[in-house]
Amino acid sequence: MSAGSRIRPATPGDIPALVQLLAALFTIEQDFAPDTDKQARGLAGVIGNPNGLVAVAIDDAGAVVGVCSGQLVFSTAEGAWSAWIEDVVVAAHWRGHGLGRALLGHVLAWATGRGATRAQLLVDLDNPPALDFYRHLGWSETRLAARRLSLARPSAD
Repeated sequence: MSAGSRIRPATPGDIPALVQLLAALFTIEQDFAPDTDKQARGLAGVIGNPNGLVAVAIDDAGAVVGVCSGQLVFSTAEGAWSAWIEDVVVAAHWRGHGLGRALLGHVLAWATGRGATRAQLLVDLDNPPALDFYRHLGWSETRLAARRLSLARPSAD
């Protein structure tokens, strides 16, 4: 990790900067789209969840320059907690300085300390830098394919 940066848990005051980082991420992903209200609500939910952690990287000026979130779920396959990792993103001008690795390591240490025996994440198959990043860090591909189903209720107009 670069000198002049540190990692700490996110606070509600960090949400506007985190929403901007997520917008950059969701702009390049095909399955998600930037939505300020949804992302702010999601971040607030994880920040306020005792089984969740949003870790932020802060530069020496106090600006948020990276994020990684994790949440614990109890796995029937593991018979133990499992960490679901999301939102690993570092501001473009800070990439290549070890912040992504440090953020991910911080969240994984938090999860391990709470009994998690496995971590998992989704990575966009059309994002070669992300695929290379996780491969370099030892993350394995699985034979599982992600599926999703929207459970959102239609709005009453």
